[in-house]
Amino acid sequence: MSQTTMGNSTGGAVDERAARKVAEEAREAEWRLPSFGKQLFLGDFRLDLVHPHPRPDDESRRKGEAFLERLRQFLATEVDAARIEREARIPDEVVRGLRAIGALGMKIPERYGGLGLSQLYYGRALMLVGSVNPALGGLLSAHQSIGVPQPVKLFGTAEQKETWLPRCAKEISAFLLTEPDVGSDPARLRAVAVPDGDSYVLDGVKLWTTNGVVADLVVVMARVPKSDGHRGGISAFVVDMDTPGITVENRNAFMGLRGLENGVTRFHRVRVPAANLIGTEGAGLKVALTTLNTGRLSLPAICAAAGKWATGIAREWSRERVQWGRPIGAHEAISRKVAFIAATAYALEAMLDLSGQLADDERNDIRIEAALAKLWATEMACRIADELVQVRGGRGYETAESLAARGERGVPAEQLLRDLRINRIFEGSTEIMHLLIAREAVDAHLSVAGDIIDPEATREQKARAAARAGGFYARWLPTLVTGAGQRPGAYAEFGPLARHLRYVERASRKLARSTFYAAGRWQGRLEYKQGFLARMVDIGAELYAMSAVCVRAHADARSGAAPLASGVETVPGVSALRLADAFCRQSRVRVQELFDGLWRNTDALDGRLAEQVLGGEFTWLEEGVLDPSIPGPWIAPTEPGPSERYGVHRRIG
Repeated sequence: MSQTTMGNSTGGAVDERAARKVAEEAREAEWRLPSFGKQLFLGDFRLDLVHPHPRPDDESRRKGEAFLERLRQFLATEVDAARIEREARIPDEVVRGLRAIGALGMKIPERYGGLGLSQLYYGRALMLVGSVNPALGGLLSAHQSIGVPQPVKLFGTAEQKETWLPRCAKEISAFLLTEPDVGSDPARLRAVAVPDGDSYVLDGVKLWTTNGVVADLVVVMARVPKSDGHRGGISAFVVDMDTPGITVENRNAFMGLRGLENGVTRFHRVRVPAANLIGTEGAGLKVALTTLNTGRLSLPAICAAAGKWATGIAREWSRERVQWGRPIGAHEAISRKVAFIAATAYALEAMLDLSGQLADDERNDIRIEAALAKLWATEMACRIADELVQVRGGRGYETAESLAARGERGVPAEQLLRDLRINRIFEGSTEIMHLLIAREAVDAHLSVAGDIIDPEATREQKARAAARAGGFYARWLPTLVTGAGQRPGAYAEFGPLARHLRYVERASRKLARSTFYAAGRWQGRLEYKQGFLARMVDIGAELYAMSAVCVRAHADARSGAAPLASGVETVPGVSALRLADAFCRQSRVRVQELFDGLWRNTDALDGRLAEQVLGGEFTWLEEGVLDPSIPGPWIAPTEPGPSERYGVHRRIG
């Protein structure tokens, strides 16, 4: 399919190769800074990039801690989390209060009216907010992590920063990319921005616009047609929601995050000044992907909050609830769950803080680390929530409102499970994250040998690629044979955790060897081996988590502890080493299972079976039930939908 078809405003079909080309052109091709994650996949365990554990400077710490105290006080006294869940909206006074304490400008530099917090403290603030209500975290993160402030700060001109950032410190923004028929395949984007003098005329519909229902400013991705004087392509625009022609058509409702202001937004002949173009024409996806490099770290913050809260609830309930003469936490069936929750909660925070500090240092390329943190944290947090519900049994499944109504403590365990579920889809689904990280992980191989498997490469290009590949692999493969992980005394300063770092080093080389073997075996077909790529990435995520935990625990242990009279530590000390050791042991079991699954799996069988299912061979299996999504006489009339109850475009004064 031609590029012309791709630019058609009706969003015509796009073939697979053209779609991949659009995505490939949008990614950042160069590695100007070192990357712990990139080297990890190459079998090069660069512990020096993350150890000693980076720490914030005194000024960042002072500003961050001062804001966290204001935020903590506001959340404890002014926010009723149960009301947000009950009414399915965040009260206007809560948003006004967040604005008053500066929460809308956490990441905006002080010169533009923001707080200028570091990524580390921004993450801790989101963790605090998310512990009260994840929908509040969604409001703030959608505004600052991927909304107008971040792309303008990264790609905006001096004039654009002066225009938009002061407004963003006080007003709500949103990011609009997804469309009703376009999710992770931006090549099929239908929204268009047609040049017209000193403006663009914007038409299109955007779906799942978090904050879009209440936003004052939005970033919109739209395709500019190629013409004389215009290079065209997917481009990013800042749009004021007061502009004529914008309609919020629906406020969407979901299984979780009931307070989320998410809707459908239509643009009809909306005139956008050319000065509102962020970057250049055709650079929209690069703007989006670069923004997401750090923007994705908002989700691990919410997940870390869930882990901390779940640990407390699991501890209290497992100690108080007695069955068969003993607290349920004394039974192995439950103690295993409590141990998993606690150890994983520590790892979630360790990964969040390390990734945030790496982003603040600006000495590393963290695109892989941020993606790994998003992928791993969202998956593990869902497991934590599921285990917490299981630990609490019927009370885990019962709503907090129902528990409170009959006189018990209203613990919202089932709400946690519902609220966290979207994070495996938000900002790149787990499946897309696997492919995105895998692409970055094999970048070194494609850089030297890509033309060998490229069907469009000429014979001369293939020959040059073969020569480059021969030189690269002659140097690289010997480094995968032996390493520090095989020396008993390596990483001795980490004490009992040294064995785990040695394991990470060995596993990193084994992962690199497995990837090399897979590339040789499947060559160009490797990109279709998504089961293999997913397991490869999951191994890398676990190795990154173990590295973060060991480095964090080492720093915590060195900081000492302040014991209470009871002997319980009030801050992490030696106990952090025990928690880290337990996590690493659990993680190593998962890594071994993933390695086994690289070559022993049912991927091919599953693919054939799915093809048969899609072909209709098993439609008989679907008989004997009714489909409630198809209206019938057995379905009672429904109540008014969210859009009818809600009206159009609520603003917060």
